Amino acid sequence: MASIKLDNIKKSFGKTKVIHGVSMDIEDGEFIVIVGPSGCGKSTLLRMVAGLETITAGEVQIDGKRVNEAEPMDRDIAMVFQNYALYPHMSVFDNMAYGLKIAGTPKPEIAERVAVAAKMLQLEPYLKRKPRELSGGQRQRVAMGRAIVRKPKVFLFDEPLSNLDAKLRVQMRLEIKALQRELGITALYVTHDQVEAMTMADRMIVMNAGRAEQIGAPLEVYEAPQSQFVAGFIGSPATNFLKPDVFPGSFPDGSTIGIRPEHLTLCDASEGGLTGQVYSVEALGAETLIHLRLSSGETIAVRQDGLLPRPAEQETVSLTWSEHDVMVFGANGQRL
Repeated sequence: MASIKLDNIKKSFGKTKVIHGVSMDIEDGEFIVIVGPSGCGKSTLLRMVAGLETITAGEVQIDGKRVNEAEPMDRDIAMVFQNYALYPHMSVFDNMAYGLKIAGTPKPEIAERVAVAAKMLQLEPYLKRKPRELSGGQRQRVAMGRAIVRKPKVFLFDEPLSNLDAKLRVQMRLEIKALQRELGITALYVTHDQVEAMTMADRMIVMNAGRAEQIGAPLEVYEAPQSQFVAGFIGSPATNFLKPDVFPGSFPDGSTIGIRPEHLTLCDASEGGLTGQVYSVEALGAETLIHLRLSSGETIAVRQDGLLPRPAEQETVSLTWSEHDVMVFGANGQRL
């Protein structure tokens, strides 16, 4: 178990800057999710912590020790990849034990560590099987077991659930979080899925074009996004953004108004501050998503309880909201 310190770390490939200086103090046992769209630098940031990418500037510390020049094997970390990286000709037991064998760990200790991890991950019936005889979820558990048996100070996860179907992703993210809590190991987890980030993180780093756009607890980031990018990326369905002349009220020139779909309510025409025509209704059971087209041509989404009456397509409806839920962003994209 260890703390991690990222001190203004930067990465360039030649003249191209890809990480523009990220700083964060990660506490012992914390689960940190690095989230952002493709190409934002999240995997590069993780690989710099792992030692798989050199650091152009700044410093990474693990447990108070600078590790910039340390080899990956000397950082006391374990990494779980998107593609599992299992040896196809080895059994589950041998895959989980391989790193310990290379390190010269005594056979009785290897057997004990693998047995403990297999029981924890419900892999005991599969120890003699080859990876091709396992499901995607079972292979992911083997990859995690291989990391667990090493008893590292830090877990690094690089989009480990991307190859799984939706139902299994939900199950595996619950299992990963529960295991991390049980083991008390510090974890950095990369994903492009903001639902994974919201449900798994103690704190998260929202990356945008190589910069840490915002760092904070999931609900803090959701409820108080510091920029238009964060407001649009975190939350599903995405935040509605409107020009200030469309939205009732007085706002600075060049600003953008943001309001989340769940903060809008259908109402009588006499009460509403915005009116639009329904062009799509998505009845999802527990909730309904209603998409409107305003007279200005802009579109806006409303999320409401699935039990409430739904408007018909082409119907004209009005909207109301609380002023507290309105977000205003300046021309530079930052929250005002």
